[in-house]
Amino acid sequence: MDIWKSKGFSISTKKEYLDVELIHNFLSQEAYWSKGIPKETVIKSIEHTALCFGVYKGEVDHGGSQQVGFARVVSDLATFAYLSDVFILPEYRKLGLSKWLMDIICNHHELKEVRRFMLATNDAHSLYKKFGFEEISNPERLMQKVRQFPYQ
Repeated sequence: MDIWKSKGFSISTKKEYLDVELIHNFLSQEAYWSKGIPKETVIKSIEHTALCFGVYKGEVDHGGSQQVGFARVVSDLATFAYLSDVFILPEYRKLGLSKWLMDIICNHHELKEVRRFMLATNDAHSLYKKFGFEEISNPERLMQKVRQFPYQ
């Protein structure tokens, strides 16, 4: 089981520790990319994601911790990974938690050999650039199919 600890916080990939209510509340009410997302969709996305990272105040494996952040990596763990739903609750920002989380994700043993690691962001380019992410050099090669759901 992957657990990292530092300065009164911990990060774990164990899905059983995740506070789905907190994750859903943030994604559906605060995140610009998923406002209104149904709880069932959040649950399904977690269940079918290769690696989910919960950030906790306290030691998550000793009880009494509180979830303060989240990220998930959709991946085949070999050739492709997509970083999604990254957040730290507003009251815990500016503590270095997002940098710590990204360091753990980028150096995770299951992800170190992934050839293409992608993400989309509206406002955190400077954070991700610190971890080697860069703007797409040939965006004309990428395509997408977007379905409009009521929550988008």
